[in-house]
Amino acid sequence: MEYLSLFVKGIFVENMIFAYFLGMCSYLAVSKTVKTAVGLGFAVIFVLGITVPINYLLENFVLKEGALTWLSPEYAAVDLSFLSFIMFIAVIASMVQLVEMIVEKFAPALYGALGIFLPLIAVNCSILGGALFMQERQYPSIGEATVFGLGSGVGWLLAIVAIAAIREKIRYSNIPAPLKGLGITFILTGLMGMAFMAFMGIEI
Repeated sequence: MEYLSLFVKGIFVENMIFAYFLGMCSYLAVSKTVKTAVGLGFAVIFVLGITVPINYLLENFVLKEGALTWLSPEYAAVDLSFLSFIMFIAVIASMVQLVEMIVEKFAPALYGALGIFLPLIAVNCSILGGALFMQERQYPSIGEATVFGLGSGVGWLLAIVAIAAIREKIRYSNIPAPLKGLGITFILTGLMGMAFMAFMGIEI
């Protein structure tokens, strides 16, 4: 039940896009069609689902103060937490490289459609945000960290697919010229963010 609560929170209550507005660059650029939005969304789920638990292990067994006591008690005072950003980004970059190779091999059309935004997952704020939230919240087990990563990824997928579907529908709508394109997208994102705020009142 605790895992389910964490998963639902990651999707709705603590949605990376609508609660924290993380990963907006890819969200805005790749949400022109549902097909590319779904492809990038699943790539983000994979990267978050892999990197959050890996970074959890790094944090708890290598980086934070006293993490190296499993090697020897004399390392109890060693604190490598200043390396957190570098190590987290290195893990994320390597996983993104793996995703890029897989997509290029098995879905070349999607690879071409995503373009530069596929490798840019490595600097997507929501991916690094997932690792930093995991670090800040200090989840007691790798299972909880993994569920949080997957929930955050599914929430990001839901957000980008929802806005892509709306953008496809309003493409031929009578929108005032100054608001066409990113203008109306920002307004819709704000409205969806306010709508998702309703989930914050739910006790899970």
